[in-house]
Amino acid sequence: MNAFRSFRRMLQVSFAVLALGAVVPAHADRVRDLVQVGGVRSNQLIGYGLVVGLDGSGDQTSQTPFTTQSLENMLQQFGVNVPPNVRPQLKNAAAVTITAELPPFAKPGQRIDVTVSSIGNAKSIRGGELLMSPLKGADGQVYAIAQGSVVVGGVSAQGKSGSSVQVNISASGRIPGGASIERSVASSFDKGGDIMLNLNTADFTTAARIAQAVNQSFGAGTANAVDSASVAVRAPIDPSQRVSWLSTIQALEVTPGDAPARIIVNSRTGTVVIGSDVKVGAAAVAHGAIQVTISEQPQVSQPAPFSRGQTAVVPSSQVAVSEEGGHMFKFGPGTSLDAIVRAVNQVGASPSDLISILQALKESGALHAELVVI
Repeated sequence: MNAFRSFRRMLQVSFAVLALGAVVPAHADRVRDLVQVGGVRSNQLIGYGLVVGLDGSGDQTSQTPFTTQSLENMLQQFGVNVPPNVRPQLKNAAAVTITAELPPFAKPGQRIDVTVSSIGNAKSIRGGELLMSPLKGADGQVYAIAQGSVVVGGVSAQGKSGSSVQVNISASGRIPGGASIERSVASSFDKGGDIMLNLNTADFTTAARIAQAVNQSFGAGTANAVDSASVAVRAPIDPSQRVSWLSTIQALEVTPGDAPARIIVNSRTGTVVIGSDVKVGAAAVAHGAIQVTISEQPQVSQPAPFSRGQTAVVPSSQVAVSEEGGHMFKFGPGTSLDAIVRAVNQVGASPSDLISILQALKESGALHAELVVI
């Protein structure tokens, strides 16, 4: 194939890429920022362990028996047997889970950061020391060993009267470089064959433009857009050449496709994010607030003289309904995002009111965008 006749052509292509960079629009992005290489990913690790050396802020063993059991199992490995009828009251130890992320191509001997989190009722693990704990992957194999001093960013304090103060979370922390990798994860990157570029955001236009940019630089047929989320790229079989080949491809600049017209609404927090391409057709919107007020004013009922009646309290309710803040605004055809925000701000609509307005516009067919409620 012409694209692979001489690997030295890559140097010439690199200079061509630099020359093309001068004429690429300012909003172009590098391929490395738009895609992820198929098969090159991190792996999650998890483990269980003990943090010791706490200043009386550890687990209450009466409520967390697994902490005592873990400590007894550890002591047995060192030849220390705890009598069956003895239940140690531990205050300086806490049971924790350890999580870490094993990066791609990680090799034995390298170190990674770990996060330590209490799973019992420990008040704080500040100043604690994590004892040696294995970290396992989803396949149950041990890939790293964690141990070290826990660094906690939060702090908490409590007085004898029950008053307490807390800043951030003190029941979890991190150990920078706290785990040593013991096993590497096999990767298909050096097995030869095509390299699959998976787009971070699926888009047919972006996928087509990436394939076009690669073909223009390395020859027709080098890249093929499989679908809206993947681009297959032919690459050399030699691992060192594959690295250089992929490095050059990632340096290419491509103008991604326009983002779809979309509105994201978070009904729990009232957050509304409106895309720049959102348009509204001709519509008139009336927005008002109905206020219902109920007041109770009890009255005393006094019986007439010599009627042998009893004084009683008679309830008296007053109900009033008022409609305030009624506004109407009109959208012309093809109204842009700026006009929408300006009109809503003028009527003083709250985020919840804005959500109702957007939902009504969507139901009427005037909102030309995808409305996503999360």
